[in-house]
Amino acid sequence: MIEFHHGKYIVTRPKEKLVKPDWGGSLDPDTTTAMMYLDDDVIKGAFVVECVWFWPTDKKDKGSPAPHAHDYDEVISFVGTNFKDPYDLGGVIELYIDGERNIMNKSFLAFIPAGVVHCPLNILEIHRPIFHLSTGPGKRYS
Repeated sequence: MIEFHHGKYIVTRPKEKLVKPDWGGSLDPDTTTAMMYLDDDVIKGAFVVECVWFWPTDKKDKGSPAPHAHDYDEVISFVGTNFKDPYDLGGVIELYIDGERNIMNKSFLAFIPAGVVHCPLNILEIHRPIFHLSTGPGKRYS
């Protein structure tokens, strides 16, 4: 049993009936677990935060959103789970920012300024679980 003194400010689940803009891409439930999601609909006044686990698989990632931009800054992060080397991502991620291809195999934060086109974002390899968090000061993902 979990008890919260300020329970109305604590999120422990993904947002029900989450609707994102149609930029393509989706999370494959066989290879990902959407953990938690926060926005103004979940808690009034909150900004956008999404947390997802990506699991090792031989399946090809087909969930990338198409290139897009937001009217707010965004931080996209992927963190590996190698406890002996937390900087080791345990996989390889491809992220396009302003048309430039970036390949990462280390845990990272990517700052995406408002208006900057980003994506596709593809997981090219995954050997260990990877934790993903994205956030931005928008009230809803737009």
